Amino acid sequence: MVQDPQRIDLSLEPLDDYVVIQPTDEEAETRTGLIIPASAEALCRTGIVTAIGAEANGVEAGDKVLFPKDAGFEVRLHGAEVKV
Repeated sequence: MVQDPQRIDLSLEPLDDYVVIQPTDEEAETRTGLIIPASAEALCRTGIVTAIGAEANGVEAGDKVLFPKDAGFEVRLHGAEVKV
């Protein structure tokens, strides 16, 4: 076992045309007032682009995007979950 582990601060810089998205957990409300959590929605999620690779076109950091729920892979960074 490691004694006195040190915390390492990391940043994530995507390469090529990859983007980093921080998913948002927005709830949707139906016309009848039923609240559907974002985790229960079918195929898509929304998120905020936090970083882009040099070859990523048509998107900027800070843009709100819609992406397939199963797209990319999840990474936990500074306690927050992001999608790459």
